[in-house]
Amino acid sequence: MIKKRTHPKFRVPNFGLKSRKGVKARWRKQRGIDSKLRIKEKGYGASPSIGYKNAKGVRFTRQDGTREVLIHNEKELLAVSSGVKEVAVFAHDISVRKRVALLKVANAKGIKVVNSVSA
Repeated sequence: MIKKRTHPKFRVPNFGLKSRKGVKARWRKQRGIDSKLRIKEKGYGASPSIGYKNAKGVRFTRQDGTREVLIHNEKELLAVSSGVKEVAVFAHDISVRKRVALLKVANAKGIKVVNSVSA
């Protein structure tokens, strides 16, 4: 079981105000000359920085300790080792027909697929 360090949610300032209900929950770098968040004043929320980075061995790993490998085609799928260190993740733009074909290949080779068929 891998434990990654947590970090605060990085939000647009004044995210919860009633007058800013249209502001989506996302991060935008602050550029205003009077912005308290840009000058990192206390009480105005955290901004992303290099200090929130995880350790090198933990980065890009899942909680069970396996690494995800993004798959677009059969060649990339066959490059994934069938051991317990790597799991395959199908790219979002792969069609269902291609997913089913790739899933058959993965099952034959003993490769674990995280997001197999979503239909």
